[in-house]
Amino acid sequence: MAEISGTTIWRWLSDDALRPWTRRSWVFPRDPEFAERAGRALDLYHRIWQAQPLGPNDFVLCADEKTQLQIRERCHPISPPAPGRLMRVEHEYRRHGVCAYQVARDVHRARLFGHVVQSSTIEHFDRLVAQVMTTAPYRSATRVFWIVDNGTIHRGQRAIDRLQTRWPNLVLVHLPLHASWLNQVEIYLSIVQRKVLTPDDFTSFGQIADRILGFQSHYQEVARPFDWKFTRQDLARTLDRVQDYRMRPAHAA
Repeated sequence: MAEISGTTIWRWLSDDALRPWTRRSWVFPRDPEFAERAGRALDLYHRIWQAQPLGPNDFVLCADEKTQLQIRERCHPISPPAPGRLMRVEHEYRRHGVCAYQVARDVHRARLFGHVVQSSTIEHFDRLVAQVMTTAPYRSATRVFWIVDNGTIHRGQRAIDRLQTRWPNLVLVHLPLHASWLNQVEIYLSIVQRKVLTPDDFTSFGQIADRILGFQSHYQEVARPFDWKFTRQDLARTLDRVQDYRMRPAHAA
């Protein structure tokens, strides 16, 4: 009886056009105003608002929060990488609670504002907004646009009324549901995840806060605005493709 090694089978499968063990997930737009809400944010990235260019005293920020950050202390020291050897991280850890990182990023100036808090609350978010809005040049700006998702602490008309009552030059702009990929600050948060929080080994809230805010300060010194190319027109083509896919017969999908 002929025998085939597992390595050979794995190589054949890897070279084959069909790879049933892999998958790609997506979510269909559910917001009836998806195109318009997303389009407003995309226009702002290109310094346009309601079909008019922004003025020199208009600013655009993206804000979000990274919640439920585990404060975990490794029970054994992490072994650094060496030639021919990966970093080694022992599995066991001690828990020291959780925290959250709330952050805002100026889209066109690559300036960062953020704080680490025990939990992500409306009060903490409003404190972050106040930190920005009392700092030059935002305190004397004509308009300061804040692009946010629909998280509880800045959701809906109540958040608009709350923030714009206190800061009349603030314009809160909500992204559509399930559209965090349109929030530029998510790019920065993914960098924080890779460079600051992986692997995680923190003995206290203070230590993780110092690490995150230290990186924020360093990153701001070297950061440049993201080269954002995706436009309202690109979005329209993407949504057309999504609609075509949804209209396919079920057996053709």
